[in-house]
Amino acid sequence: QLHSDQDKGDGSLKYILSGDGAGTLFIIDEKTGDIHATRRIDREEKAFYTLRAQAINRRTLRPVEPESEFVIKIHDINDNEPTFPEEIYTASVPEMSVVGTSVVQVTATDADDPSYGNSARVIYSILQGQPYFSVEPETGIIRTALPNMNRENREQYQVVIQAKDMGGQMGGLSGTTTVNITLTDVNDNPPRFPQSTIHLRIPESSPVGTAIGSVKATDADTGKNAEVEYRIIDGDGTDMFDIVTQRDTQEGVITLRKPLDYETRRLYTLKVEAENTHVDPRFYYLGPFKDTTIVKISVEDVDEPPVFSRSSYLFEVHEDIELGTIIGTVMARDPDSASSPVRFSLDRHTDLDRIFNIHSGNGSIYTSKPLDREISQWHNLSVIAAEMNNPKDTTRVPVYVRILDVNDNAPQFAVFYDTFVCENARAGQLIQTISAVDKDDPLGGQKFFFSLAAVNPNFTVQDNEDNTARILTRRNGFSRHEISTYLLPVVISDNDYPIQSSTGTLTIRVCACDSRGNMQSCNAEALLLPAGLSTGALIAILLCIIILLVIVVLFAALKRQRKKEPLILSKEDIRDNIVSYNDEGGGEEDTQAFDIGTLRNPAAIEDKKLRRDIIPETLFVPRRTPSAPDNTDVRDFINQRLKEHDTDPSAPPYDSLATYAYEGNDSIAESLSSLESGTTEGDQNYDYLREWGPRFNKLAEMYGGGESDKDAS
Repeated sequence: QLHSDQDKGDGSLKYILSGDGAGTLFIIDEKTGDIHATRRIDREEKAFYTLRAQAINRRTLRPVEPESEFVIKIHDINDNEPTFPEEIYTASVPEMSVVGTSVVQVTATDADDPSYGNSARVIYSILQGQPYFSVEPETGIIRTALPNMNRENREQYQVVIQAKDMGGQMGGLSGTTTVNITLTDVNDNPPRFPQSTIHLRIPESSPVGTAIGSVKATDADTGKNAEVEYRIIDGDGTDMFDIVTQRDTQEGVITLRKPLDYETRRLYTLKVEAENTHVDPRFYYLGPFKDTTIVKISVEDVDEPPVFSRSSYLFEVHEDIELGTIIGTVMARDPDSASSPVRFSLDRHTDLDRIFNIHSGNGSIYTSKPLDREISQWHNLSVIAAEMNNPKDTTRVPVYVRILDVNDNAPQFAVFYDTFVCENARAGQLIQTISAVDKDDPLGGQKFFFSLAAVNPNFTVQDNEDNTARILTRRNGFSRHEISTYLLPVVISDNDYPIQSSTGTLTIRVCACDSRGNMQSCNAEALLLPAGLSTGALIAILLCIIILLVIVVLFAALKRQRKKEPLILSKEDIRDNIVSYNDEGGGEEDTQAFDIGTLRNPAAIEDKKLRRDIIPETLFVPRRTPSAPDNTDVRDFINQRLKEHDTDPSAPPYDSLATYAYEGNDSIAESLSSLESGTTEGDQNYDYLREWGPRFNKLAEMYGGGESDKDAS
């Protein structure tokens, strides 16, 4: 209650309130100054409120006293129970833990004022989970209460913890939570085999590495605490078998280490041990953490194939042995107690040429064809052995036949030699170094000797004694015009027994060389050619040829557009055509340019050979003319062909010059050259040109009138 000293009780003053919760949570009686709460107040929402009060004149609304401030403090009562942040807790503790081992701590909170009474003082107790666990009343730490709790007996526990305020006294409020506790595994159990003796069986034909069977020791622990390592520690089969630990299944797989033989041994005994790989030292007193069992392995008999005395055979034989010679023998037997006879055969896929054969009864291998080391140095055969009582049961063995060398090949030139000698060569000059090869392969290596088959006045051979030799000249100077090529036989011999030799012929060309000995030309006709042309001149000649070809093609195209006209024999319409080839020719020694045999034997000319100096418009069949006798003079033959062309309607109406690389007999007209005619001292009469036909009228006019012109001058 608020009261002002100026209040006389006549109602002239008015009390007003402001501050936290004024008008809502707290109201004031404006006449008496009494302050009231409008609803229930919760300390946990707000512990105190600050308010301001003042008395004013009701009529003038002026304050009669200064404003005063005061605090309303809320006193706490125990109206909140303790609460846990989690409804369910999860915790774990290793099994076999000692009493008092801490598991987890739970903490409850109380919203009441801890500074006022015991409303916020919480005490913890266990409602469920005894006698396995306990809780500390003040801290809420849960601890183990029993020793040696075994996970293998019980793994999961549920504990209910209560938190009560008022120090746990009567009338206090409480809250609870649940804690799920799991016992984690420790290695406190050793592995155990379920059986003391295990029996396994395996056929004797099983290959090495075959899995015979498995053994497994059980362990009540889990995870790495249950991991087991298997090993063979004793027995009469420790060298015949292995054991491998499978990590995913924790089994020990017994595998075959060596081949078995029922006839040799039928039963093996092994002592197998299983031991934990992760042992906790705290539990050594529960050990030992390993166990053993006896494994008996019985070998079963099977019908085995023949067995060779070796895994492979190697035979060596010389290549010159006679047919039917035995090169070696393979041996095989039946390992079974019945000991069936064995038959041998060759796998023909390994001897396609049937060079070898084998005796089916005793396994002797002999030759059926000649051997040649140079063709094949090794022969890889496969011999098959089969029981006579069971032919399907076979065994194979590789047989390697090495062919030893015999000196049966003569040495030869290593390569083809393109040898030349300069015309200006001097005596003793080296022109070629030669070497040889031999297909044979002697043990001491190759050794060759070089010599001449006969004494040669021009060249000699000098053995370098390193399987090479030098070819040297024996005289000064050579001439291509006299002899362009020399043939030099060289004898090559080896050093093995029996000695083999061969004769190789070197072809030595005579060539023109510069002062340094570099070859320039080796053809005899090259002397008649002009000096070498420059690159620019060659390009210019090539361009001229291309232009000439283009002109010929254009002319042929224009000619096709014109209609054919009858051959005009008029002198006024005769058109001369001079074709310049700029090719001097090689003379009588040039046999490559033209076939002289055609001129010597005109009857040998093919019937359907077309003209070479023009491009024919259409293919036509030339008229066949009777050939002249073999002894006809070349001049008669030329006249005959000239007449034929003059009367041929398909020939073009212009002159054509056919060049024959054969002079024939002397011409009655002698030379037609105006240059040569100008150099002669006597006068020449060319009137006979008119008798040669219309094709020579132009020449007759040009040279026939020369004499009259001279007289006139």
